[in-house]
Parts: sequence; structure tokens; C-alpha cells
Amino acid sequence: MRSLLAAMAAALVLTACGAPEGNPDGLGDQPEEAQPDTRTGEPRDDEAGPAEASPGDESAPSGPVEPRVVDTVATGLVAPWGIDFLPDGTALVTERDTTKVLAIKDGTTRTVGRLDQARPSGEAGVLGIAVSPTYEEDSYVYVYLTSAVDNRVVRMTFDGRRLGPAEVILDGIPSAFIHDGGRLEFGPDGCLYVSTGEAGEENLAQDTSSLGGKILRITPEGEPAPGNPKDSPVWTMGHRNVQGLAFDDRDRLWASEFGASTWDELNRIERARNYGWPLVEGKGDQDQFRNPFAQWRTTEASPSGLAYLNGSLWMASLRGERLWQIRLTRDGVAEPKDYFVGDYGRLRTVVAAPNGNLWLSTSNKDGRGQPAPQDDRILEIALR
Repeated sequence: MRSLLAAMAAALVLTACGAPEGNPDGLGDQPEEAQPDTRTGEPRDDEAGPAEASPGDESAPSGPVEPRVVDTVATGLVAPWGIDFLPDGTALVTERDTTKVLAIKDGTTRTVGRLDQARPSGEAGVLGIAVSPTYEEDSYVYVYLTSAVDNRVVRMTFDGRRLGPAEVILDGIPSAFIHDGGRLEFGPDGCLYVSTGEAGEENLAQDTSSLGGKILRITPEGEPAPGNPKDSPVWTMGHRNVQGLAFDDRDRLWASEFGASTWDELNRIERARNYGWPLVEGKGDQDQFRNPFAQWRTTEASPSGLAYLNGSLWMASLRGERLWQIRLTRDGVAEPKDYFVGDYGRLRTVVAAPNGNLWLSTSNKDGRGQPAPQDDRILEIALR
């Protein structure tokens, strides 16, 4: 009986996180469809691209989109980093520096857990959060955090009141004061995508034996997902510090990435591709590296969170202190447009909320030893 249950459990994992189409060969394969475009550019740092054409979102609205703040969801926060929603609309929010996980609903904010194994420092701490796509069956919540020895992914059950004990499902991700990555995103395939940084050691991004400077794809149990290159957790490599992941309505994965001193990037993420860091920053036009779809000067972006809504990607910028809209078109992406420039300070995370609006968090009170102009908050943004 136990062997039958084990087989059923394994089948459920494979069903929830299946292999992608195509031949699952080693990292470095270059799918014919994914040859880089010669028109555009790649990676910068947490506090501190024209690009490849692809079939766009034909359902994207053709008229102008004008975001506007319609509500302040929460105030008095400290460096809110990750946001995801439960099926009942409750938002779970991580605070990087306090190690708290908060629950926000109907104007009420309460602490539902604290990740005691986390060791915040600089860009490290309690970072991304993702609610299981099968939450109503398993009650799991996943968090990316920095421990005393590494970055890791943990999962906990949540009973609506408190988080349960943290179970480590993936560890050994390089950690440092800077470049810790940290975004979690479940894909349409049921797999968990994890962004990591190169922890200030540039060569790790090109080191196939390291989990640093990569985007990982794992099962809900923390194992390499079926169809991954070389049967490892690594999905793509050559990243400096990815802090934004979002799937569009065609199930394509996009990532926002910090450059060093020249170009920040928006990349489309494809299996086994190499995105160039530290050999290329921004547009490189080299066959072995994937060009970004859009790039920005680091003073205009330093991007963190990324969301997809209404035919556009929405990118929160820290140093740039603005929200970028990147509309997907038939030919690739339209010219990016910025909003709220300097209005709310540093912007960390943007997510699509269940009601069809965006939630946007600030990151002004971030433990840098400088007085913050205001406590951090989460704003609700309507698109009209």
C-alpha cells in the first residue's frame, strides 16, 4: 500500500511540474527558434533592454494605458520584498530585514510568521514568496531566504493564522551582502522558478556547477524539474542579479535583471540559454549569448519586481524610482514608458492582484543606515 501511495505521489509531482516540449539535452543547446536578434541588449545591482523580436500579445489593448494610484493598501512596512496571494485574496508579504511574513486583507495587516533562520544583511534576508498553485489541497507557501551559510528555498504550511515550521527544499545557493536574487514564481507547468544572483563573484554566473547567477526550475519538492538541462536545477545561466520574474498570457517567462554600471535588462527566458554575464552587459550581438528585449541605463531602472497585466509587463525600479510599462507587441516590445517618476521613492515589487489591479511596494526604509523619507507602503494601481 505504501509503495502504491509513493508511486501516486511521484505521479502527482510530475503532473504538477511537467517536462517542456523538445529534447532535454544539456545546458548550452541553442534552439533554432531562439537565435538572438541583432537589434538589442543585458545585466546591475540591487541598489543601484532594444531587443529581440518575438510574436507579441495580440490581445494587448491598443489604446493608451494610464496607471493611477487608487488606494494605499498598507503603511508602516519595512522593506517589503515578496508578495503573493492566497485563493481567498489574502496577500502574504515578506519583509526582508525584519524576517517577518505578513498577511494583508481588507485593510488589516498582521504578522503570521517569522523566519528565524534568516540572516538579513544588505540585499540578503527574507526575499521572494510564492503560494503553491495547489494551495487548497496542500496549504504550502514557499519562501526564498538567506541563512547563515547560503540562500535557500523553504516551504511551510499555512492554516490561515500562522505559518508552520520551515522545511528546506533547496539549499546551496551562494549568498553575500549583494546580488542574492530571490524571486520565486510558479509557472503554468506547475514548476517553481527561482532567480539567483552571483553573490558578487562574477564568474559564478558562467560556472555550470554553481547555482549562483542562474534561473532555476524545480519541482514543488525541490528536485530538478523534468526536462531540465543536464537533470540539474539550472534552467538558464549568465545572470548577474535577477529580481523579477513574470509569465505572460502566452506562458512565456520574462525576467528583469540588474546590470553593473551601464545596462539594466528585460530578458525573455528560454531553456538552456546563456544570458552573457559577466562577458556581456546589455546588448552583445554574440550568437552564444541571448540579447535582452529591452535595456535601460542603470540610473533609470535598477529593476526589481516584474508583473504582467493587460498586455504589458510592469517593472518596478529602485534607483530609477519609477514604474516602467513595457507593452508586448506582435514584433516584440513597444518603447517602454515610465510612470510615478520620483513620486514614491524606490519601488521594489509589483504584482497583479486578484481584482485586476497592480500592487506596488516601496523600498525606502531598507536598513541602509540612512533616514527614510517615509515608512514603506504598498500602493494599489488601477489601469484606465
